Amino acid sequence: MIDKNKPRITVWSALMILTPLLVSSPFMAGAEERGQGYVIGPEDVLEIAVWKDSELTKMVVVRPDGRISFPLIGEIQAGGQTVERLQNEIKSRLEGYMSESVVSVSVNQINSMRIYVIGTVLRPGEFRIGRNINVLQALSLAGGLAPFADADSIAILRTENNAQTKIGFKYEEVARGKNLEQNIFLKTGDVVVVP
Repeated sequence: MIDKNKPRITVWSALMILTPLLVSSPFMAGAEERGQGYVIGPEDVLEIAVWKDSELTKMVVVRPDGRISFPLIGEIQAGGQTVERLQNEIKSRLEGYMSESVVSVSVNQINSMRIYVIGTVLRPGEFRIGRNINVLQALSLAGGLAPFADADSIAILRTENNAQTKIGFKYEEVARGKNLEQNIFLKTGDVVVVP
């Protein structure tokens, strides 16, 4: 006998719950995310170590301009680079001072990945994130839509190369499983606006 008062989990509701978790997994992310690796940003804390040289083992914070200072080589652009590219560049610059240097770069704190959710949500604000998230997950971080939110006029504002673009998002369509391509992965600095 079916108890009508007991909540039921349908296949569709299970998919709605599990899909964001699967899609945000590094194994399910697009080729672009898999191949590129983590991109360093302002306020990230890096540990740079040169093997067998304790004087060249430093913790550095990436400045707002994306640069860091490092002994012997001075200023170097870290923001916008992957860990591997920065490691190779430091190694290349150190070759003038030492041969066969072994350089290691690791990200100790990810502080640059931030998104913003504003407007008619329960908890608007800035959110520091340590992984890739999509629009639905961002709305969840903000407590969900508040009453009277215009769910089909949500916009994502993204700034790239000093130009701002607007990406539309219709919550009701995505919630019904339609046009799921709207549920894009957010990039650092994206602003989700819920009118």
